[in-house]
Amino acid sequence: MKAPPFIYHDPQTLSDVIGLLGKVEDLRLLAGGQSLMPMLNMRYALPEHVIDINGVSELSHITPVAEGLCVGAMTRQADIMASEDVREHVPVLVEALHHTGHVQTRARGTIGGSLCHLDPSAEQPCVAALLDATLHVDGPQGARDIAMPDWGLAYMMPSIGPDEILTSVTLKSWPKDSGHAFVEYARRHGDFAIVAVAAQICVDASNQIERVAISIAGVDVRPVRLFKVERDLVGQVANDETLRASSEAAGLVDCLNDTHATAAYRRKLAVGLTERALRRAIAHVHERRGDG
Repeated sequence: MKAPPFIYHDPQTLSDVIGLLGKVEDLRLLAGGQSLMPMLNMRYALPEHVIDINGVSELSHITPVAEGLCVGAMTRQADIMASEDVREHVPVLVEALHHTGHVQTRARGTIGGSLCHLDPSAEQPCVAALLDATLHVDGPQGARDIAMPDWGLAYMMPSIGPDEILTSVTLKSWPKDSGHAFVEYARRHGDFAIVAVAAQICVDASNQIERVAISIAGVDVRPVRLFKVERDLVGQVANDETLRASSEAAGLVDCLNDTHATAAYRRKLAVGLTERALRRAIAHVHERRGDG
């Protein structure tokens, strides 16, 4: 099938985009196009206007900031993977992107496109939840910031107005001696995950957990942070018993039940992948210290 007819706009600056957002209705923003173009071709999306933001260079950047890293919404996934700043400040994002699509799709796909499309099984929203991201949006009414827990309203529905654009996302860094891991199960490499788990952890010399974050994708319409599990783990020694018990708690989350997998199957995956992610993250800490 071919895309339906629409009016095409090609702005070159953010101010031009915001001007269009204030004037036209029934619009879609075109970023990498990895999701929107198939939706247009299959007539799932029927906008009157398509605003192509590929020419807005100010939306593509990777900038270290005080709390971590600010990434422009139009930054290509391939550029993120190749960035030394990303590897230094938020290396778990690079690990997650190895599971995202393929070389060809990552060359066009953008971090902002993934966050706005908000597929329940997407890797980048999962990492954004893990790293307490702040999403920066702008529009005719002015700029505002949205915390990642407030970003997902419902299935594939971010809390951004029809006259707003995501301009960048700030991801918080963890200490240099922390460990991270990203694991997922998908039918084939490059497919959306059935379940994915991201973990970041700090442990002391006696293997006692000082800080931990765990985020799961694929089980709900938005990424799920295991805040209670995180609180319970702090102060515990990271041994087999502790990790196994904490991972079992991941199976208590409410899970989607759809054509891809049953809720019961997703719960089993959540338990196994959470334990695997925590073990890998802890092993990463010891590798960095040279004591494991």
